[in-house]
Order: sequence, then C-alpha cells, then structure tokens
Amino acid sequence: MAFLYEEFYKEIIGKNGEIERIDTRLADNFNFSYDVIDRLAKDRPDSVALVHRNAEGVSRKYTFSDMSRLSNKAANMLKGLGVQHGDAVMLLLKRRFEFWISILAIHKLGAVAIPTSHMVSAEDITERAKKSAAKAIICVNADNICEKVQEACDATGMLQITVGEKYGMSVSFKEMLDRSSEVLYRVPTKITDDMLYYFTSGTSGEPKAVIHDFSYPIAHIYTAKNWHGIKAGDLHLTVADSGWAKSAWGKLYGQWLMEAAVLVYDYDQFYAGDLLKVLGEERVNTFCAPPTIYKYLILEDLSAYNLSSLRHTTTAGEPMPEEVSRKFTKMTGLFVREGFGQTETALLICNSLGEGRDATSGGSIGKVSPLYNIRLVDESGREVPRGSEGEIVIIPQDGKRPLGVFKGYLEDDAQYQEVWEGGVYHTKDKAFQDENGNFYFVGRNDDVIKSSGYRIGPSEVEDILMKHPAVFECAVTGFPSKTRGSVVKASVILNKGYSSSKKLGTELQEYVKKRAAIYKYPRIISFVDSLPRTSNGKISRAKIRQMDAKCSNDAGVQA
Repeated sequence: MAFLYEEFYKEIIGKNGEIERIDTRLADNFNFSYDVIDRLAKDRPDSVALVHRNAEGVSRKYTFSDMSRLSNKAANMLKGLGVQHGDAVMLLLKRRFEFWISILAIHKLGAVAIPTSHMVSAEDITERAKKSAAKAIICVNADNICEKVQEACDATGMLQITVGEKYGMSVSFKEMLDRSSEVLYRVPTKITDDMLYYFTSGTSGEPKAVIHDFSYPIAHIYTAKNWHGIKAGDLHLTVADSGWAKSAWGKLYGQWLMEAAVLVYDYDQFYAGDLLKVLGEERVNTFCAPPTIYKYLILEDLSAYNLSSLRHTTTAGEPMPEEVSRKFTKMTGLFVREGFGQTETALLICNSLGEGRDATSGGSIGKVSPLYNIRLVDESGREVPRGSEGEIVIIPQDGKRPLGVFKGYLEDDAQYQEVWEGGVYHTKDKAFQDENGNFYFVGRNDDVIKSSGYRIGPSEVEDILMKHPAVFECAVTGFPSKTRGSVVKASVILNKGYSSSKKLGTELQEYVKKRAAIYKYPRIISFVDSLPRTSNGKISRAKIRQMDAKCSNDAGVQA
C-alpha cells in the first residue's frame, strides 16, 4: 500500500541496508495544509489525527476530516478579520487544541504563523509584534495571558482573538469560528513563501526571528519515520508547549505526513505519575520528551504503569545524562535515542532506528541524517580528525540551501550572513566524532569552558555528576578567575533526602576527580533550588554566567 509521504520523499538504500541519500519532490505551490491534511481528509477521513487529553482525564478525538473542516472555518474567520497572504499571526495557545486548527488555517491563507511561549512578558509580545508587523494574535484566556496580550495590542494595534472564556472587547475565537463557512477555495502560495517565524531565546543577546518556508514540513518526515519510529496509525506524544519549535518536530508535520495521530496532553502542572498514566491509558506508541522529563520519570515505579504499547522513546533539546538513560532502559527495556538540531533546522543528527532495530551508542547524539552533509571544523574552518572537538557545520549540496534549514533571520541579514560565513552554516555547537561516525555533543561555543589553557565541555562534567545519587539536576559553567581565565562551577539541585553542606560539596568534587581529568573537576559547587531556563525550557547557562560575571574573585566550595 502506498503512503502519502512517498509522493514527496524517497530513501535511496545502499548495499548494506543503510540510507545513502534522500530524494524529495515538491511542487512549487506545495502547502502542507492543502496537500497533506486536506488530502488525508479525502483519502482517510475517519482516521484519527489528533487526540486532545486534558488534565482532568477527558479525551477528545479529531479526525483528518475534522482538521480539514475546522481549519477551513478558521481560515475564513481570519480572512473575515482582515488577515491576508503574507500577514503574520501570533499564536499563544499553550496546549489548547485550537493551536492545531489555527496554524493549519494560517498556512492555508499563506500567512505567517508565529508560535509563542506563554512564558513571555507583555514587553516580549510587543517587541515580537512590532518586528513581525503581526496583524493578529490568537491567545488562550489563562494564566494572565490575555492581560499581557492586551497590553501588547494596545501598543501595536494587533487584533486580539481569545480562545476560552470571553475576555474584554477581544474577538471570541469560538463565536467567530461557529459563524464561519466550511468552504474554502485554495489560496495560491509558493513553496518559498514565509510560513513560520520562531523567535529563539538563544543563549545570549536579543531573540532572533527564524524564518522557515513552506518546504520545511517535508524535512520532518525523516524525524518522524527514522527517529521517532512512527508508522501509519500510531499515536505519538511529544512533550512540548506549542510555542516551542519542538512542537513542529514532534506534534505536527512529520507525524501527520506519516499518517499517524498526535496526542496533545494539556496540563498546567507536570506530575510524572500523571504523564505515565496518560501513556498507558491512551496507548501511546512513540514518545519524545526533553531529558528533564525522563529525570522525573525514573523516580517513579514504572512497573506500576502499563507501557506495553510503547515501542520507541526519544529525547532532544539538551544532552541526556547517561545515568538517566541507563536507568530508564533498565526499568522499561526501551532505549532513549537522542537527537540533535536547532530552531533554525530540522533534525540534523540522531540515533536512528537502524536496520530494523534500535541503534544506540551510549552518550552519543547519533549519526548524521542523510538529508545533510555535516562536518566538524576548527576555528579556521578546517575539518578536524576523528576524536577531536569541532564546530558542527552544514555544507550545502550543489550550493543550494538544504531542506529544513531556515531561509533567514527577520530583518537581520547581517546575522544571517554571519552564520553562513564561508558558505557553510555554523551551528555554533561543538561535538566530536568517534571512529564509527557517532557524534558526541560538547556544548555551545559560548558554553565551552576555557580554564588554564584547557577546553572543557560542560556536558561531560554534568554527566558524571548526574551519576551521584545526591544529584537530581545540574548545570556546569565557567566562573570568572583572575588566574585561570575561568574555573569550573557546578550548580546542583539535590535529590530528596539530601541536604546542602560543605562536606557534600567536597564529596561531589572528589567524585568528579576520580572519573575525569583533574582539570575538569568543579572547583565551585553551588547548591540551588532551581536552574534558570530559556523560554523553550532549556537550562540557560548564559544566565548563570551573567550572574556570576558580577563576581570577580575565585570562590571556594559554596554550600
């Protein structure tokens, strides 16, 4: 039986069964909403596309026919409110099912969607609206979001459309949707049109608006098929807020291209036991979550939950501590396969399914996706030998921008040219590669610690600390030193049953000394209750460094 994704994507298999390359075929007017969702609504109208499960345990299912019909209505609603081809619309909807209806509608109009985290401030919303010239914002009435949005709308003239309980004088999403027609005539779009703006928090500096065009969804076929391990008819859950680019990776494009269903677990407060219950009750087949989620899952008695439907588990966003991965595998029999990419790209490197089985290499983020030509280079742009650290760069094939790689930074061509210096895309992430081609993540260029002439990757030290029973989570950074440039500092969150003390700090230092080169041990241990995070949930080592930069003297153990 032929599958829809095969019309756009073909894997060329080598003699040893490996994927040698991937060929893609796209019409100049390809539009995911029309050519995938509306097509599936016609070919398999009753197949489930989305399962929305709220914190109270209530599930509601939407078929591909529902998604096509509701996105038509939402597109007509937005048209009636003045949104046209090329206009930008912000989406601040947390995990409400209306996000999926809205983004499909925006695609159908040839407008630009701006998924946005609910954690941003009114000032952040205002700045994003001004930079993108957003015409409207669709937001959920929860957590004071509407108040922040109204402040931004007053400053910019954006139209506020509210999901949920009616808010002030804003437009009611439900009322307008109910009155809108289900009939929508295809709006002409080009594959090179802007489709998404993602404002990245970055590790430093002001957020940049990453631009993706209408070809972007096709790059995520590999993500869903060869990394997540999705098959047609599966149910997939990626734990991510709709404002994060991770939602595009795991809750939208690739999954539906593979004709699978997406599970949206709509919760406010995370509880590991509740998530495990959802995995069992909804019979989830494939699961992806950031490492922090797995850290909480392994604290539970996993044998008490029904995970029999779960075939594959994956993680990305931050390095996965080997100890966490090992424990999860021991408790479930499932390997957690890591992946690597950026907001600016699709999945670049991963532990793929392999030849019909899980192919993993402990601590490795995997091998290069066949979609990309990736190398590790030094500061002069020369390729480094195996085993040596280098920056991950993407080299275009035939001078063309690779599929899934962003087309620019909004109103910041200078920054775009900088990351494409020398005709290659500089990720500004460092890694090394073993003799088998497996990549091992070291850290962001800015995160690498330079101490007394040594270069120290934070993830290696973090991985060692995570093996100590007292450590729940940690972040390793460079602390300013007058004599060494920087010294290694570890900010540590303790597990329950452990208390901060100078003795425990010394114990952690000795623990690292025994397992790594002496220059890598943390000379400063800081016990903390929480770690600063970016708007997409990653630990922000940059914020830790900014706070530490105010100090100028070496410190002893802090406990």
